[in-house]
Amino acid sequence: MVSRAERGPVADWFWTIDRFFLATFILLMGVGFMLSFAASPAVAERIGLDSFHFVRRHALFLLPSLAVMVGISFLSPRQVRRAAILLLAGSLGMMVLVLFVGEQVKGSMRWISIAGISIQPSEFMKPAFVVVCAWLFSEHARQPEIPGNLFAILLFGIVGALLVAQPDLGQTILTTAVWGGMFFMAGMPWLWIILLGGAALGGFFVAYTMLPHVAARIDKFLTGEGDTFQMDTAREAIIRGDWFGRGPGEGIVKRIIPDSHTDFVFSVAAEEFGIVFCMVIVLIFAFLVMRGLNHAFRERNDFNRFAVAGLVLQIGIQSMINIGVNLELLPAKGMTLPLISYGGSSMVAICVTAGFILALTRHRPEKRAVERSLFRSGIGVPAE
Repeated sequence: MVSRAERGPVADWFWTIDRFFLATFILLMGVGFMLSFAASPAVAERIGLDSFHFVRRHALFLLPSLAVMVGISFLSPRQVRRAAILLLAGSLGMMVLVLFVGEQVKGSMRWISIAGISIQPSEFMKPAFVVVCAWLFSEHARQPEIPGNLFAILLFGIVGALLVAQPDLGQTILTTAVWGGMFFMAGMPWLWIILLGGAALGGFFVAYTMLPHVAARIDKFLTGEGDTFQMDTAREAIIRGDWFGRGPGEGIVKRIIPDSHTDFVFSVAAEEFGIVFCMVIVLIFAFLVMRGLNHAFRERNDFNRFAVAGLVLQIGIQSMINIGVNLELLPAKGMTLPLISYGGSSMVAICVTAGFILALTRHRPEKRAVERSLFRSGIGVPAE
């Protein structure tokens, strides 16, 4: 146990970190590792691998992911911003490179192999994009003559164009929703709301008419016709699980779900552990989002407020999309359940997001005392 009397980076970190956030992130990672034993063996056997191939790889991803999360949580808000700028520049560069030398998976160019390791750059782009946009919005709020909002719009256009070029409609929708939420918090004028809302609807229509795989998925969702095997088996797994599940290792339907360890791990959890267990998972994500928004509401620093809200919205909306697909409330979309689904890039990237949240929500009494003094005197809150 670290004493309050101690002084140093570790002691300061221990006494200033938001332990509820930290415990929630670690809990979700633990749930994901537990579910890997239930969800991945059937997939591994189906493609001729050892039964616990994905379990071992999942465990291998956990250690560096946890190290990344804890390491980033030591950063100050200024260092978070600088790290996000570097990460965004690198991920955008790799997203451009993916279009030329990337690996094509299921008709999309999203992956690039570096030193034998497959990386999905768009996963790392998301948290960095949120933090950089939060900084641009906060700069415009602090000094209206700075065109921060305009730069944020241009940056969103670049990111959206690269995602559509892959194509990756799911990540485009997620990024758009988070960015729009942050812009609304920053005081988006109603004219911009109407214009951007119209642009979003127009983009959706263009995607439906120009991208056959998008149209096929939406048509299957609306009509129930075509290849709906994965959605149907996921629904059957949830139904068979009932309230309390069939028991660990007793799932049957999970064995024929193609992506049971990634996109449909929620259905596996329902079959083996029941709907009550899945409701607990939903409540954990809801707690994460509500705690983050509550912190953002109380935060006086614009950058911290926009960044924390955007980061928790990113996790919340991504989990909502994944769970919605599993429940057949949304069209099928390849999107992982944060910190629970198998996937190296996804897990490390979400831990980057978690690290940013932990760093920006640390209790800094001295800094906040200065901010309160400046606020009461009418000077305002200084930028980080």
